[in-house]
Amino acid sequence: MADKFLIRAFNVAVGDCIYCRIPKARKKGVAIDDFHILIDCGSKGGAAQLKSAITSLKTMLPDAGGGKVRLDLLVATHEHADHIKGFDADDFDGIKIENIWLSVAMDPAHPQAANAMRLQGLAARAMRNIAARNLSLGPELQGIFDLYGVGNDDAVEALGTTLPNRNGITPVYVHADRTPAELRLDTLVGATIKVLGPEENIDRYYLGVDGAEIVHGFTQTTGVFRSPADAVEIVPSNISQSDFRRLRSRMMSAALAFAQDNDKVINNTSAVLLIEWKQKRLLFVGDAEWSNKFVDGNQNGSWNVMWNLRKADLAQPLDFLKIGHHGSENATPWSEDGVAASEPARILDAILPLPQGNGQATAKALVSTARTNTYASIPRALLLEQLGKRVSNGRNYQAELGDSRASALPRYDDLEKPWLDKLQPMRTDLEKILTDKDFVDVEIEA
Repeated sequence: MADKFLIRAFNVAVGDCIYCRIPKARKKGVAIDDFHILIDCGSKGGAAQLKSAITSLKTMLPDAGGGKVRLDLLVATHEHADHIKGFDADDFDGIKIENIWLSVAMDPAHPQAANAMRLQGLAARAMRNIAARNLSLGPELQGIFDLYGVGNDDAVEALGTTLPNRNGITPVYVHADRTPAELRLDTLVGATIKVLGPEENIDRYYLGVDGAEIVHGFTQTTGVFRSPADAVEIVPSNISQSDFRRLRSRMMSAALAFAQDNDKVINNTSAVLLIEWKQKRLLFVGDAEWSNKFVDGNQNGSWNVMWNLRKADLAQPLDFLKIGHHGSENATPWSEDGVAASEPARILDAILPLPQGNGQATAKALVSTARTNTYASIPRALLLEQLGKRVSNGRNYQAELGDSRASALPRYDDLEKPWLDKLQPMRTDLEKILTDKDFVDVEIEA
């Protein structure tokens, strides 16, 4: 309904494409109407689904004149394909974009991310060079390579240059402590959007004070992969072919480990948005990860940084949580063994407290995800079962799907069956089976 805050997650498989409508929160001149936001548009696959989502989005946006519709704010939380792959400038033709927010980690000129950006560039080059050799890779390793596809370059260009130029605006690279004037949401009224992460100093908080050494180590390790275009691989004359293959294998393993470190940094520099509307609190976390404990100067999880530096904003119950990283266990703070004293457990208890006594959970949550045979940890069913106890819109998918449809899910016996009859937050993949709709809606009442 028009007087409710609407969150719509388009079904784009393993990816995020999330539309928000804040009722009567835009004022320009004397006119007051709804404020429209798109947070991310990406997928690990699903190019057709992304195009369909943008087509559907256009039908939900108000007329902006000149044959265009208006989008008040576009947000790209971080630079992974499952969040930005769909930002094709041609697909956004016909949409007048008034503001673009990108994580400060995506600003190529940001001085406090110099080491993080060098690491990202080296990781991208190493992964693309290894991929060019057509080596046989398992599905999990292939997923790491997919993060560095050249399609990301096109999306970054669209977000940072093409779309801003077409709309006569400049992107805002957001981080915590940006003032309202710096965020430039001049038309937003009746609601606030706070940026809780990342911190401006990317290298200090998410790569750590040893970042320069990490980058140097990566440079040394990946030297063997510097010439992928050579048709014939040159084996050093002072080493046998078998020894060289073993050396190359060890170096590739090391390169993959560094690339996974870089992957964590990118996730942890996701733009995290807290939207407050009519005393309701809605948190959109991108793929922010957590670690066991915050340590200043170390590689930290974004959740831990926010908990220690932004506790006044974070440590209150939420009314809505966009579950991070498609339900992966690394992106929602929790304790698998139930250790309540741990920092991650305290964070979860603060934002989504368990109901006490005969009380009922009041918060809602949503996860944009897809169970596949490739990503065993996405979604982590045990995590979703724990979250299901803390939200009011939990679903018993085993009962709703029935045995025949449930048993047809990928990895059903080992990854779904033990938990599917427990309450879980709404999942885009299973809602698609139940409703045949290409989106899932959650409404928040004032």
